[in-house]
Amino acid sequence: MRHFIRAPKPAALGFLFATLSLLLGLSGPALAQAFQTSAPTAILMDADSHAVLFEKNADELVAPASMAKTMTAEIVFNELKNGRLNMDNEFTVSENAWRKGGAGSGGSAMFARVNTPIRLEDLLRGLIVQSGNDAAIAIAEGIAGTEENFARMMNERARQIGLTKSTFRNATGYGDPDQKVTVRDLAKLALHIIETYPDYYKIFGEREFTWNKIRQQNRNPLLSMEIGADGLKTGNIDESGYGLIGSAVQNGQRLIVVVNGLKTAKDRANESRKLLDWGFRAFEARQLFAENQVVGEAQVFGGDRRSVPLVSKKPIRVLVNRGDSERVSARIVYNGPLKAPIQKGTEVARIRVDRGETQALEMPLYADEDVQVGTLSQRALDGLLEFSTGWVRKAFTSVVDRI
Repeated sequence: MRHFIRAPKPAALGFLFATLSLLLGLSGPALAQAFQTSAPTAILMDADSHAVLFEKNADELVAPASMAKTMTAEIVFNELKNGRLNMDNEFTVSENAWRKGGAGSGGSAMFARVNTPIRLEDLLRGLIVQSGNDAAIAIAEGIAGTEENFARMMNERARQIGLTKSTFRNATGYGDPDQKVTVRDLAKLALHIIETYPDYYKIFGEREFTWNKIRQQNRNPLLSMEIGADGLKTGNIDESGYGLIGSAVQNGQRLIVVVNGLKTAKDRANESRKLLDWGFRAFEARQLFAENQVVGEAQVFGGDRRSVPLVSKKPIRVLVNRGDSERVSARIVYNGPLKAPIQKGTEVARIRVDRGETQALEMPLYADEDVQVGTLSQRALDGLLEFSTGWVRKAFTSVVDRI
């Protein structure tokens, strides 16, 4: 199989990319047409490769409802991981949390008593398993003083972990005209939690939790379907319809599904399961590059060499329709040219693999060698070349042959 890296159309200043055309077997149908769902917005992602197997309006802004509590949980997990909190910390359920999110509010609740201290470990289960709005508000107030302050933390943290389009206004998921997310961002959030907090993630798979002598079942319908599901969260308000972030593992493969905007809880459960069943059945992995195998190179300015080889620290695999194949394309993207010095192992670029109009996966690439600052004459030559030809703003051309 031949992997061609070809010069692309002119790139914007300081943004270089190369196009890698990959032909996997014979032509086949576009995956976007291989599955249909009644969910207005949906995405299915492979956790290992980060490959998107299916998407429908995945970047449309929608109300998250209680799926916003997944972001609330991420804040808590991050505080625990960094030692700023521990599971034995106690937060008091304020009158505001009790009135706004408690039993009398009409929404899902942990049934916590007003003005009572509760251990963070119990509040987390109230938040995740019972979807308690009172638990969410108590956590927000305990960490940030007010829910408004906590929402600012949510947005700051969301940007840090790559949720580029979503905006949070509260810890519960209550309707707010400015609180909007995309199903793509919610899938990224689920993947981040699974990869970063494997021990805390297990709470999402717990089937029930009892507090104040009231036993409640986990609202995630996938957990009882015997399909390997172990998370994550459901949501439903008038503005959003019925939504779900789910994840399941079969034969060592983990898939993440997000749907939103469905009309009934039954539709939500059925469409989520159909997507997962199809994903596990319809795809197989094809490896493009092995771990630490050179993928391409990035141009360097002012160094003792003009380029640096790029590698991935993980195998680069793409999932293709089982029994069929199709053309996919990939780009090596980086802000450049890279400025010397460059240390081996530094993330300097990313590879993006597209399947038609769908971005199938994106992974970081790292410098495979050190690049030192060049001599005065080398730097002067780079400057002269840039001035005369603008070579540092053009993508390189090379060919990689592989069986």
